[in-house]
Amino acid sequence: MASSLTGPALAATRAALSAAMADNAAATANENDAENTELGEIQEISMEAQAEGIRTVFNDPKNFNVKHPLFSPWTLWFDSPMTKNRNLPQTPSSAVPPTPGPMPQTPGVAAAQGWMEDIKRVISFDSVEEFWGLYNNIVPPSALPQKANYYLFKEGIIPAWEDEANKNGGKWSIQLPKDKNRSNVDKMWLYTMLAAIGETFDSSLTNNEDSPAGSPPPTSLITGVIVSTRPQFYRISIWTRLAPGMSDDDAGLKERIEGVGRHFKTSVLGYQESAKLAGPLATEVEFLSHKDSEKKGKTGRKIIV
Repeated sequence: MASSLTGPALAATRAALSAAMADNAAATANENDAENTELGEIQEISMEAQAEGIRTVFNDPKNFNVKHPLFSPWTLWFDSPMTKNRNLPQTPSSAVPPTPGPMPQTPGVAAAQGWMEDIKRVISFDSVEEFWGLYNNIVPPSALPQKANYYLFKEGIIPAWEDEANKNGGKWSIQLPKDKNRSNVDKMWLYTMLAAIGETFDSSLTNNEDSPAGSPPPTSLITGVIVSTRPQFYRISIWTRLAPGMSDDDAGLKERIEGVGRHFKTSVLGYQESAKLAGPLATEVEFLSHKDSEKKGKTGRKIIV
């Protein structure tokens, strides 16, 4: 299957693929170096023969035999008032069965249990190939019923404020009028998922030159991404595990959070950084902590890019 992605999408999917394939390529190279010392040209011929038998998800979406692991496993969740107590709406040609099993019991699950009763845990995946297999066989956001939501979260994190990984965080979000964005929302959601699984939202994971040698990389700020359909608009959100406060000690975190928002606005959604997006039913790309979101009727401290 040839890829038709261009621009930001191509960059995002390449990042996801590169991240997934890096460790695999390094391991393969080490093995080949050892074998080439003894086998010489015979090994080269063997490699060519092996390459002819490799089928990626782009060559054969159903019978691929190569998997490239992601940085983290992910789980897709779904809910909709029209599909309560039912499975995920699926394309007629090839359905992706829901993954059985109980909801992961992370801290905070009990507090969120009432809200989570109707949400469906669809499937978990940990490779580039499994992601595309899933994406190619589910209903796109533009065709979902009103008040439906897709939640793509790292495995073990439930899409609720009360989860231990989310309770101190917040979310970047943008709201877009339905009538003007029906043809764009599927592309925007795909790019958002690719940036999430490719870990390109948080630049601290890749630009880590200032860290002491041998120190572990920082924990990713991103816990999940959400697309929501409403009667008059779509909303796409990026959830983070931390949110900056007002103190000077949070300056570094605020910079990281703002970097996520700028990447979301420019590289994923494709807007100019200086673009003004607010209007009827539309918002700017805005960040609000979950704690501020809980303050009913009160405006929290928003960050806007």
